[in-house]
Amino acid sequence: MVKFGVNQSVARVEDIRLVTGAGEYTDDINIDGQLHSFMLRSPVAHANIKSIDITDAKASPGVVDIILGAELAADNANELPCMIPLKNQDGSDRADPGHPTLAIDRVRYVGDNIAFVIATTLDQAKDAAELIVIDFEELGVVIDTKTANQNGNPLVHDKVENNVAFDWAQGEEGNTDNALNTAAHVCSLELINSRVVVNSMEPRGVIADWDAATERMTLYSGTQGGWVLKSLLANAVLHIPEEQMRVVTPDVGGAFGMKLFFYSECATAVWASRKLGKPIKWTGERSDAFLSDTQGRDHYTYAKLAFDENFKITGMKVTSNANLGAYLSTFGPLIPTVATVKVMPGVYDIPNFFYRCIGVFTNTVPVDAYRGAGRPEAIYIIERLMDAAAKDLGVPPEELRRKNFIPAAAIPFTTSTGCVYDSGDFERIMNRALEKADWNGFDSRKSQSAAKGLRRGIGMCFYVEATAGNPTESAFIRFEENDIVSVSVGTQSSGQGHSTAYSQIVAERLGVPFENIRIVQGDTDKIKTGGGTGGSRSLTVQGPAIHKASDEVIEKGKELAGHFLEAATVDIEFSAEEGDFSIAGTDRKISILEVAARARGLGQLPENLAEGLDSEASITLEAFTYPNGCHIAEVEIDEHTGTTDVVRYVIVDDFGTIVNPALVRHQVIGGVGQGIGQALTENTVYSEDGQLLTGSYMDYGMPRADNIPLDLTYETIEIPCTMNPMGVKGCGEAGCIAAPPAIINAALNGLEELGVDHLDMPATPQKVWDAIQQAR
Repeated sequence: MVKFGVNQSVARVEDIRLVTGAGEYTDDINIDGQLHSFMLRSPVAHANIKSIDITDAKASPGVVDIILGAELAADNANELPCMIPLKNQDGSDRADPGHPTLAIDRVRYVGDNIAFVIATTLDQAKDAAELIVIDFEELGVVIDTKTANQNGNPLVHDKVENNVAFDWAQGEEGNTDNALNTAAHVCSLELINSRVVVNSMEPRGVIADWDAATERMTLYSGTQGGWVLKSLLANAVLHIPEEQMRVVTPDVGGAFGMKLFFYSECATAVWASRKLGKPIKWTGERSDAFLSDTQGRDHYTYAKLAFDENFKITGMKVTSNANLGAYLSTFGPLIPTVATVKVMPGVYDIPNFFYRCIGVFTNTVPVDAYRGAGRPEAIYIIERLMDAAAKDLGVPPEELRRKNFIPAAAIPFTTSTGCVYDSGDFERIMNRALEKADWNGFDSRKSQSAAKGLRRGIGMCFYVEATAGNPTESAFIRFEENDIVSVSVGTQSSGQGHSTAYSQIVAERLGVPFENIRIVQGDTDKIKTGGGTGGSRSLTVQGPAIHKASDEVIEKGKELAGHFLEAATVDIEFSAEEGDFSIAGTDRKISILEVAARARGLGQLPENLAEGLDSEASITLEAFTYPNGCHIAEVEIDEHTGTTDVVRYVIVDDFGTIVNPALVRHQVIGGVGQGIGQALTENTVYSEDGQLLTGSYMDYGMPRADNIPLDLTYETIEIPCTMNPMGVKGCGEAGCIAAPPAIINAALNGLEELGVDHLDMPATPQKVWDAIQQAR
């Protein structure tokens, strides 16, 4: 095994730099002569703008300019495009009401962007914003996901009937209805997948810098990959060739999907920088994050699961209202439709399936991808149904799952939604989780909790995820001076440890010293193309691209080594363990770094070797990867207060081949923390007039360290993926997919004896206490 190669818990190379304060985030960047900006947002959820008076504000000390929507519109730059086309069930296109960068005649949610104030200092910009006078004519508000599309509700967009952005479906409704109508038993549930606020550690921020001499724009911003942003800014805002637009992403302090998207502050700062010929800096604050960052989830669902007399599933029918907020975000329509439906049948053989999703507009913050992006919503549905059905049928929940698992012998298996599960052994994974959780010994622990006056419950979730996102990625390996090997990648780290994992792959394949490897990311000038980070695609797509580029290096190295060792290429062998090329059957060899150094000094090389060992490769995967696993939660509930604590948690996951076990473990446990937050503490509440009542950490229950159980067991079983050369499956979103249904199932199990048969997330003490009182 190569030292620091794959399947080793190598310490993160990023950590010393980051924990000692040597990281560079967007707000750390300052450019000489920069101006500061502040975004004035709507204080009301829905209103016509009768007038905007900026006279006093513009005369305020230090103010350089105030950008309004009308000025952007005059330059055809006042639109934030949605990049997801979508067809309704009847074949028509989804609604396209537009998303103004700055509101001109109407605001549609609290936080909607109105005016961009630019001044010498940030305080001056804030002071000036307070002097802007806006005459609002307030309108009716709609906020409820379940009822937003009912007749008679206020319309968020006048030309969008019943607030329906789209009415999309997949599956065979007739066959599914027939399965339901002829079933021996049908289980049905109404479910709410609650809205969450992303709250990344680092708020969003941008610095836009127009160079008039070269007519090029450089944007510095914490993104999840700058290439989509580069294209949107060049084409929708500046109307310049894309090669004149550069996006630089420094260190990123958390993203979770939210930093993929195109925001008003970014578009306006870029446009204003060109207008004024000055760098423009905007840094978001926590209140901005609550009011303007895209939010996640927010579905109302009615779901049915049909069984025959042998408890085998015969059909599944699901209808969801998906809250999109006031506008279509960059990828908004994709999340509750295409991204969700892939894995909605879970790991079960469900022959008949139909899913209908109605996207609705409301007077709330726009909704888009949040960690898991549709997959958590899907698994929540099927795993809550499985527990409810087990209770209805009088069957242990693990036995009902076992009876309906797709058997390992049937894999590869094509599901009723068209996904091809290429690998997996679901019963083996669950059996191991049951063993680790001491499932059969639960009654003893329940009695111990009862002795303390607490109700103890146990619940499981078996999830499967479709990961990969954009299936195409490239990697460029360059051998630099001083034996440094740089690897340019098209993904973007926001805390996951990419530099460590990618360096392990290179060290494993090429045998170069781990400490000599440098990962280059986040600059659209240095890296031609990139798919960014999202959908757990980094290792599953970028990893194989690095793998392929490494193969190119080895092939070039054999030719060069043959030249230096005066031997035929076919006689040259490469040892990754030793990091050298040798003539087969001899002790004559040359190291890969020496080959690279000597190649740089040669004046003439064949055309295919003109760049020495430097190599670039692209890969397009033919299919998603399907990580899966079984999570088992135990909770204790105080029935007198409604307080619910997760006291035990067991994880057994299949991520295929694992590059760095420690990185994977930390990713999963972090995701579980976010899942616990959604299940128990994170409550996004809007008032009837559209005010966000939980708009700060004083009101919004972010999960904390003491919400994570000390008794947490983590294990993996590696069943390699067959759809990529490394056998890897994505791991970044698993925890937040599995935790919510496992915890809610556990809570319902604990409250069953009290007659409680339903809980919606978040299961706050108030909700749990109310459910107990209603049951009594």
